[in-house]
Amino acid sequence: MPEKPQSFAHHTRWDPWFHFFMGPVFIVAVIFALIHLFAHIASGGLMFNIHSVLILIFASACLVAVFKIRLYPLKVQDRVIRLEEQLRLTRLLSEPLRSRIPELTVDQLCALRFASDAELPALAARALHEKLSRKQIKEAIQNWRPDYWRV
Repeated sequence: MPEKPQSFAHHTRWDPWFHFFMGPVFIVAVIFALIHLFAHIASGGLMFNIHSVLILIFASACLVAVFKIRLYPLKVQDRVIRLEEQLRLTRLLSEPLRSRIPELTVDQLCALRFASDAELPALAARALHEKLSRKQIKEAIQNWRPDYWRV
């Protein structure tokens, strides 16, 4: 677990292999493929070089694959968080609000996971009535409940 306690100012998680290696490598690959393509176009001859176009397509496909491979598990995590928070809200909310749990969006539920049990009912009511965004909910939390599992 990280040494620094989580708060609104410090809760973003970085995956060094993705954010500082894979993402940049594939972005640079697309840039170099574009440079390669334009160098062949500028050198005269054919309007375009099929080899350069194929390199660009392949590099772009790899970049898209890297981001899709990253985004699919995040979507699954959001679905699990949605389920966990719906169960938690069912336990903590009184009946008038409990029946409105399905009205909360996935973004709202993902933000509410950081609220302590004591402040969750009032914050959930605010989220429903004021249609608060993920960021607004996180900013409103007074007693931060850390989530060290999300990557």
